[in-house]
Amino acid sequence: MSQVSGNRGTFSIVAYDPEAKEWGIAVQSKFLAVGSAVPWACAGVGAVATQSWANTSYGPRGLAMMQEGLPAEEVISRLIEQDQDRALRQVGVVDAKGNAAAFTGEDCFDWAGHIVGQHCACQGNILVSEDTVQAMAHAFENSHGPLVDRLMGALQAGQDAGGDRRGQQSAALLVVREKGGYGGFNDRYVDLRVDDHPCPIGELARLLKLHELYFGESDRDNLVPIRGDVAAEIQQVLRKTGHYDGPATALYDEKTKSALQAFVSIENLEERWRDDDLLDGVILDFMRERFGRE
Repeated sequence: MSQVSGNRGTFSIVAYDPEAKEWGIAVQSKFLAVGSAVPWACAGVGAVATQSWANTSYGPRGLAMMQEGLPAEEVISRLIEQDQDRALRQVGVVDAKGNAAAFTGEDCFDWAGHIVGQHCACQGNILVSEDTVQAMAHAFENSHGPLVDRLMGALQAGQDAGGDRRGQQSAALLVVREKGGYGGFNDRYVDLRVDDHPCPIGELARLLKLHELYFGESDRDNLVPIRGDVAAEIQQVLRKTGHYDGPATALYDEKTKSALQAFVSIENLEERWRDDDLLDGVILDFMRERFGRE
């Protein structure tokens, strides 16, 4: 049975970070809500980007095959072998060990193609030129740091090199790692989507900054002792917000701590909360930026 569907023009990258044990996909397209169709990933298993008349069954089926231990190239072979419309498909896969593979059907709209690099595969169709996937691969392989930042850098490099020749509309970023989601209850470390925007990659970058603010891990070098002037400053802010009605004692007593914890929870910063007498500097900066100093 034919499974032709939408999402005909897109560029994406699937990649693996062996140190952080993270798998991820970044994608942009002149297509509404591309994040609902292209990216699929599971921690400890791998990642799949399915596009160009996207057969969305490639996502869960590909992950199931990798869960059984099949390598990326074998996964792609099995996905396309019984697909009557494989000539229209494009897919990139990275497996549990970081092996990458990709496929571009001969009937994908020009320019269409892919590049497989170390721990990554970049693919695109209806592009201005092959410069897009080349720029993405180069940006990823020559960058360092967190996987989310490298994926975003690759996506922006692809856009700067031409991108989708029809223009821009949506973008998405999905990165998974074991217990990486909110509260450690799932593996979705970053799952951000821009469904309809004139500059979706820029908007995605803005959302990623907010994600880091609310859900990023505390840096031990940026922990501030809550005492003296800092304690008094926190009490002043908490009075402004209505969480604290006591004096500015400059002491981190139980009343101040309870008020601060309530503030942190209300402002969705609870992932940065500590139960000792140290405060994540990101929270302190947030308080100063939003409510100022007296």
